[in-house]
Amino acid sequence: MVAIDIEYLGNLSTRCVHRESGAEILTDAPKDNHGRGLLFSPTDLLAASLGSCFLTVMGIAAQKLQLDLPGAKIHVEKEMSRDLPRRISKITMVFSCQATFPPEVTAKLEAAAKGCPVHYSLHPDLEHEIHFIWGSTK
Repeated sequence: MVAIDIEYLGNLSTRCVHRESGAEILTDAPKDNHGRGLLFSPTDLLAASLGSCFLTVMGIAAQKLQLDLPGAKIHVEKEMSRDLPRRISKITMVFSCQATFPPEVTAKLEAAAKGCPVHYSLHPDLEHEIHFIWGSTK
Protein backbone atom coordinates (compact mmCIF):
# COMPACT_ATOMS: atom_id res chain seq x y z
CA MET A 1 0.00 0.00 0.00
CA VAL A 2 1.16 3.53 -0.78
CA ALA A 3 0.04 6.52 1.26
CA ILE A 4 -0.37 9.99 -0.23
CA ASP A 5 -1.42 12.97 1.86
CA ILE A 6 -3.21 15.78 0.03
CA GLU A 7 -3.76 19.27 1.41
CA TYR A 8 -5.99 21.96 -0.07
CA LEU A 9 -3.91 25.15 -0.35
CA GLY A 10 -6.70 27.48 -1.40
CA ASN A 11 -7.25 29.09 -4.80
CA LEU A 12 -8.09 25.64 -6.25
CA SER A 13 -4.58 24.29 -5.60
CA THR A 14 -3.42 21.22 -3.69
CA ARG A 15 -0.18 19.75 -2.36
CA CYS A 16 0.23 15.98 -2.70
CA VAL A 17 2.92 14.39 -0.54
CA HIS A 18 4.18 10.86 -1.13
CA ARG A 19 4.48 9.68 2.45
CA GLU A 20 7.33 7.18 1.89
CA SER A 21 9.67 9.54 0.03
CA GLY A 22 8.39 12.99 0.96
CA ALA A 23 8.21 13.95 -2.73
CA GLU A 24 5.64 16.63 -3.46
CA ILE A 25 3.42 17.48 -6.42
CA LEU A 26 1.42 20.69 -6.53
CA THR A 27 -1.75 20.97 -8.60
CA ASP A 28 -3.89 23.83 -9.85
CA ALA A 29 -7.27 23.85 -11.53
CA PRO A 30 -7.06 24.43 -15.29
CA LYS A 31 -8.07 27.74 -16.82
CA ASP A 32 -11.09 26.13 -18.48
CA ASN A 33 -12.40 25.04 -15.07
CA HIS A 34 -12.11 28.15 -12.86
CA GLY A 35 -8.37 27.82 -12.21
CA ARG A 36 -5.20 29.67 -13.07
CA GLY A 37 -3.63 26.80 -15.02
CA LEU A 38 -0.26 27.44 -13.37
CA LEU A 39 0.51 23.80 -12.56
CA PHE A 40 -0.54 20.31 -13.54
CA SER A 41 -4.26 19.81 -13.02
CA PRO A 42 -5.51 16.54 -11.49
CA THR A 43 -6.59 15.31 -14.94
CA ASP A 44 -3.17 16.31 -16.36
CA LEU A 45 -1.64 14.04 -13.73
CA LEU A 46 -3.77 11.12 -14.92
CA ALA A 47 -2.52 11.63 -18.50
CA ALA A 48 1.06 12.03 -17.26
CA SER A 49 0.66 8.87 -15.14
CA LEU A 50 -0.36 6.89 -18.20
CA GLY A 51 2.62 8.07 -20.24
CA SER A 52 5.03 7.59 -17.37
CA CYS A 53 3.66 4.11 -16.70
CA PHE A 54 4.10 3.15 -20.37
CA LEU A 55 7.76 4.24 -20.30
CA THR A 56 8.44 2.58 -16.95
CA VAL A 57 6.95 -0.77 -17.96
CA MET A 58 8.73 -0.64 -21.33
CA GLY A 59 11.96 0.06 -19.44
CA ILE A 60 11.39 -3.01 -17.27
CA ALA A 61 10.72 -5.15 -20.35
CA ALA A 62 13.82 -3.73 -22.06
CA GLN A 63 15.98 -4.55 -19.02
CA LYS A 64 14.72 -8.14 -19.07
CA LEU A 65 15.74 -8.33 -22.73
CA GLN A 66 19.10 -6.71 -21.84
CA LEU A 67 18.28 -3.70 -24.04
CA ASP A 68 18.37 0.05 -23.62
CA LEU A 69 15.78 2.56 -24.82
CA PRO A 70 17.97 5.59 -25.66
CA GLY A 71 16.05 8.84 -25.84
CA ALA A 72 12.69 7.15 -25.31
CA LYS A 73 9.90 9.71 -24.93
CA ILE A 74 6.14 9.88 -24.94
CA HIS A 75 4.20 12.95 -26.01
CA VAL A 76 0.76 12.91 -24.35
CA GLU A 77 -2.29 14.94 -25.36
CA LYS A 78 -5.38 14.96 -23.15
CA GLU A 79 -8.80 16.07 -24.35
CA MET A 80 -11.65 16.94 -22.01
CA SER A 81 -15.28 16.14 -22.81
CA ARG A 82 -17.51 18.91 -24.05
CA ASP A 83 -20.56 17.40 -22.34
CA LEU A 84 -21.33 16.59 -18.71
CA PRO A 85 -20.11 15.05 -16.58
CA ARG A 86 -16.73 16.73 -17.06
CA ARG A 87 -14.16 14.02 -17.74
CA ILE A 88 -11.19 13.12 -19.88
CA SER A 89 -12.63 11.93 -23.18
CA LYS A 90 -9.45 11.05 -25.07
CA ILE A 91 -5.73 10.55 -24.50
CA THR A 92 -3.38 10.34 -27.47
CA MET A 93 0.24 9.29 -27.00
CA VAL A 94 3.16 9.22 -29.41
CA PHE A 95 6.11 7.12 -28.26
CA SER A 96 9.47 7.70 -29.93
CA CYS A 97 12.84 6.07 -29.40
CA GLN A 98 16.19 6.42 -31.17
CA ALA A 99 16.74 2.66 -31.13
CA THR A 100 15.50 0.18 -33.68
CA PHE A 101 14.92 -3.48 -32.94
CA PRO A 102 13.65 -6.49 -34.88
CA PRO A 103 9.84 -6.57 -35.14
CA GLU A 104 9.51 -9.38 -32.58
CA VAL A 105 11.37 -7.26 -30.00
CA THR A 106 9.37 -4.09 -30.64
CA ALA A 107 6.19 -6.19 -30.40
CA LYS A 108 7.25 -7.38 -26.92
CA LEU A 109 8.10 -3.86 -25.79
CA GLU A 110 4.85 -2.39 -27.14
CA ALA A 111 2.80 -5.19 -25.55
CA ALA A 112 4.51 -4.55 -22.23
CA ALA A 113 3.63 -0.85 -22.43
CA LYS A 114 -0.02 -1.59 -23.20
CA GLY A 115 -0.05 -3.87 -20.15
CA CYS A 116 0.87 -1.11 -17.70
CA PRO A 117 -1.27 -0.86 -14.53
CA VAL A 118 -2.50 2.67 -15.29
CA HIS A 119 -3.70 1.55 -18.73
CA TYR A 120 -5.64 -1.31 -17.13
CA SER A 121 -7.12 1.08 -14.57
CA LEU A 122 -8.73 3.40 -17.12
CA HIS A 123 -12.45 3.26 -17.76
CA PRO A 124 -13.20 1.42 -21.02
CA ASP A 125 -15.14 4.46 -22.32
CA LEU A 126 -11.99 6.60 -22.24
CA GLU A 127 -10.74 6.73 -25.80
CA HIS A 128 -6.98 6.34 -26.00
CA GLU A 129 -4.55 5.74 -28.79
CA ILE A 130 -0.82 5.14 -28.89
CA HIS A 131 1.55 5.47 -31.80
CA PHE A 132 5.02 3.92 -31.65
CA ILE A 133 7.85 5.45 -33.69
CA TRP A 134 11.13 3.52 -33.59
CA GLY A 135 14.40 4.98 -34.87
CA SER A 136 13.25 8.55 -34.23
CA THR A 137 15.24 11.39 -32.69
CA LYS A 138 12.10 13.50 -32.08
